[in-house]
Amino acid sequence: MLLRVASFNVNGIRARLPVLVEWIQRASPEVICLQETKVQDLDFPRETLEKLGYVCLFSGQKGFNGVAVLSQEPQELVRIGFDDKDPPDEARLILVRLLGIPILNTYVPQGTAPDSDRFSYKLKWFLRIRRFLTRHFRRDEPLLWVGDFNVAPEPRDVYDPEGLSGSIGFHPEERRALEEVRQWGLVDIFRLHVTEGSHYTFWDYRIPNALARGMGWRVDHIWATDPMARRCRRAWIEVELRGKEKPSDHAPIVAEFEL
Repeated sequence: MLLRVASFNVNGIRARLPVLVEWIQRASPEVICLQETKVQDLDFPRETLEKLGYVCLFSGQKGFNGVAVLSQEPQELVRIGFDDKDPPDEARLILVRLLGIPILNTYVPQGTAPDSDRFSYKLKWFLRIRRFLTRHFRRDEPLLWVGDFNVAPEPRDVYDPEGLSGSIGFHPEERRALEEVRQWGLVDIFRLHVTEGSHYTFWDYRIPNALARGMGWRVDHIWATDPMARRCRRAWIEVELRGKEKPSDHAPIVAEFEL
């Protein structure tokens, strides 16, 4: 069977529900991992999405953050949040299992100025993720880690690598922290299939006509252990959703696996 897994930062699921529903009706990916749902669990639009054929698991809070996994296949909730003794993860992590495959969906903190506590928190968050992977998984078994990582890993992942060097989301320390997680044993699925630059998942609302001008970042990712990466047949970005009326500032990234 083919399994299409998408990751989409909706930047508010209630505001983006028409865009999401239209896309589902057209594309119908088997699994959709959402970030920045920005609703408490009571207000998650479960009924609407269930009518479209999805089992919904989610963790949210009012107005900020929030993650969800929508699946056309039965799925099991493994855990919400980290299992360490550090501060809560602010509705940023959900781990599910479907078809025997663990899927870890995260909304990584954005961070602020490099000398701020929020920047340090972001770097520590990547360390917590690596430790979480070490505790719970093996690199020689199937695993997907997806979500808005809030980091563009390489110069080809931003529209102006020289001008943006040192900016939040492309700071050397962030990129190094993310690379250390990758070295645990993960593969950037998109880069298995698309090697050139100018492929982005995020275009800042504050930049006029950012989409048309190609002023984007690739900060949303689907990463996998090698056994899962070998099953991937293609990967792409649904750029046209960023051009819809009242869009998210992100577009979904999608990978197709043959199971």
